[in-house]
Amino acid sequence: MDFTELYRQTGNLVHFSPGAHFILSAAEDTLIIRRTDTLQITRTWSIGLPSETVIITSHSRPHGIAASHSQWISHAGWSCDSEYILAASAKKGVVHVFKLRDEDWNARIETGAEGLVKAEWAPDGRHILCFSEWGLRVTIWSLLTASATYIQFPIHPDRGYAFRADARYFVLAERHKSRDTVGVYDASSNFRLVRHFPSPTTNLSSLALSPSGNYLAVWESILEHKLHILSLAGDVQGTFTPTPDPGFGILHAAWHPTGMFIAVGGWDDKIHILDSLTWSAASTLELSSRIPSGIVLWREPTDWLESTQGRGFISYERLRGPQSISIRRVDLTRPNQRSGAVQLEWNKTGTLLLVRFENVPTLVHIYDFPAPSEPFVPRLRCVLQHQKPVLNARWNPVRKGNLAICCGTQSIYTWSDEWEGEGGEEEDMAECIGVPANMKYQTRDIRWAPDGKGLILMDKDTFCCAFEVEDNAIS
Repeated sequence: MDFTELYRQTGNLVHFSPGAHFILSAAEDTLIIRRTDTLQITRTWSIGLPSETVIITSHSRPHGIAASHSQWISHAGWSCDSEYILAASAKKGVVHVFKLRDEDWNARIETGAEGLVKAEWAPDGRHILCFSEWGLRVTIWSLLTASATYIQFPIHPDRGYAFRADARYFVLAERHKSRDTVGVYDASSNFRLVRHFPSPTTNLSSLALSPSGNYLAVWESILEHKLHILSLAGDVQGTFTPTPDPGFGILHAAWHPTGMFIAVGGWDDKIHILDSLTWSAASTLELSSRIPSGIVLWREPTDWLESTQGRGFISYERLRGPQSISIRRVDLTRPNQRSGAVQLEWNKTGTLLLVRFENVPTLVHIYDFPAPSEPFVPRLRCVLQHQKPVLNARWNPVRKGNLAICCGTQSIYTWSDEWEGEGGEEEDMAECIGVPANMKYQTRDIRWAPDGKGLILMDKDTFCCAFEVEDNAIS
C-alpha cells in the first residue's frame, strides 16, 4: 500500500465522494475538497466567518481568527452524484450547501428555535434531512423547490429511520401519544404520507429495512430480547424471542444482502440467524473459549511495530489445531457491564459474516455462509487476534473477501481470501501494515473508497489515505 502524508481534520468528517474522485474533510469551520489522485486542494469554504468587530478587537492570532467551537462543522457529506456538499453546525443550527462546480453558489438552512442534532442527505441528493432537538420533528428540505416537509416526533435521529434500496420510500419510527408508531413516506412525491401504523414494540430501540424493501425489522429496548418482522403495510409477519430468554435486549440486527436471513445479536454472546420463511432461528452462532481444530487463529506478532519501525508489513502468526482464548466474564447484576455482539456486518455477497464481541475486544470472528445451492450450515472460518482492542472493522464494498481493521495503533490490519497460493489456488492471508507517519499517529477509524481501492485512516485530529499499488504501476 502507498500512504499519503497526514492532514488535519476535526470531528472525523472525512469522506470519499461517491465516484471516489474527491475527498471531503472538515477542519474546524472550514470545508476542504481534495483530488484523490494528487491530494491537492481544489475547493475550500468557510461557514464561520467572524464579524468585522471580532477582527478589529482580536489580537490573539495575527495570522487569522480561530473559530469558536460553536461554529465548527459537526456534519458534512456528499450528495449521491457528488454535485453538492453540505456542512452543518449543530450548535448554531445552520446547514450550508455548496456546489462543487460553482464555488460562488451556496444555500443556507436555518433551523431556528427547534435546534439541530443531525443533518444528512436523502439518497436522491436533492433533499436534506434535519433532525431537531428533543425529538420534535424531522424537516426535509428540497433544493429544487426551496420548500420544506415536516414530520413530527421521530424517536431516534441516529438509527430510527431507513430508506428503501431504490430510495422510493422513507420509513421513520415515531412516537405519538406515548406509543411507538411507524410512518412510510413517498420520497418521490415530496415525502407524502403513504402508511402510518402502530408498532408492536413498547419501547422501540431501532429498525432495519430488508434489502428488498418488503420487510421491516423492529426490536425492543435493552429490557426485552424481542424482534418483530413487519410488512410495509404494518402487518406482523413474525416475532422472535430466544429460549431461554437471556433477560437483556438486542444490540444489533443485520439483514443478509439477499434479504433471506437476518442476523440478530444481543447481550448473551449468541448470534441467531433467522430465515425469511418462518422467522425462527435457522442457526445459532455462539462465542466459545475453545477454537476447534481445522479453524485458523491468526495472531498478531508481538512487538512487530518496533521491529519494523512502523514502516513495513508482516504476516499474522497462523495457528492451527485446538486453541484457547480468554473470555472476560461479566456480572450482569452490576451496571455498565460490557458483553454481547458489538458489531455484525455481512460482506458484499453475504458469504461471510464479521462478528465482534464486547467481552473479547481483541478478537474478530469471521463466519462462512454457504451458497444458496448448498446445505445451510454456517461455520466459523477463522479468528483474528490482536494485541489491543479492535476499534473498527470494515468490509471492502467491492471485493467480497477483503477486510480492514484498526486498533488505535500506528498501523492497519487486513484479511483477504483472495491470496494466490503456490498451487495457484486462492487462500486466506492476514497482514499487519505499519503507517509510515513522521509524528505520533494512531488509526482510530477507517473508511473504504466506493471503488474499494483506497482507505481513509483517521486519528483524533489528523487523517491520511492509503491506496493499493496496482500490479502494472511503474515505480
